[in-house]
Amino acid sequence: MLDACAELVDEVGYEGLTTTLLAERAEVAIGSVYQFFPDKRAIVQALTLRTMESYLQRLDERFASDDLSDWWDGVDAAIDEYITMHRTVPGFRTLHFGDVVDLHLLDEQRDNNGVIADQLARVLTERFGLTDEPHLRFILEIAVEAADSLIKLAFRRQPEGDDRVLDEAKALIREYLHRQVAASATTATATTAGTAGTPAASGAEPG
Repeated sequence: MLDACAELVDEVGYEGLTTTLLAERAEVAIGSVYQFFPDKRAIVQALTLRTMESYLQRLDERFASDDLSDWWDGVDAAIDEYITMHRTVPGFRTLHFGDVVDLHLLDEQRDNNGVIADQLARVLTERFGLTDEPHLRFILEIAVEAADSLIKLAFRRQPEGDDRVLDEAKALIREYLHRQVAASATTATATTAGTAGTPAASGAEPG
């Protein structure tokens, strides 16, 4: 039924989707649909959760197979997989991660892109040994929001995605992440230098 749902939302959109159409496409009785799902929102929610799991699995496989030297290369890979799913996964270019239906489709407390940023932070910390801290999740959420908006623009401009827009999106996100890394390094250096210069750290007595 989820495969049938994915096909239908690409053809008729979420608004045009009905449980009757779904039953017909899946070749099941309408009662069978309601046995598992109370309404079309629940069906799309299940499809979106499956899509997110597939996305994270693709990232795990990509991280395992690619020679990624830095964590922002991992974010690049995440953007590449997101673009590939737009082009190849039925229903994804219409639903994305559920924001077309409900900004909180994946989690009642977090918006959908926030959930994706959290999951991305998890796989990056596992792959690159980063410290999973609020600042990392914050900058990843900014990156996810920006990339999501620009990728949607690219696919509005051309059915298979405007490569110029996609290239600019990747360049913008990479520049943003590099700037954040540089700022964090500068802050850490200044903090270390300041601590080293205090009387307690140096062992000197106040004059």
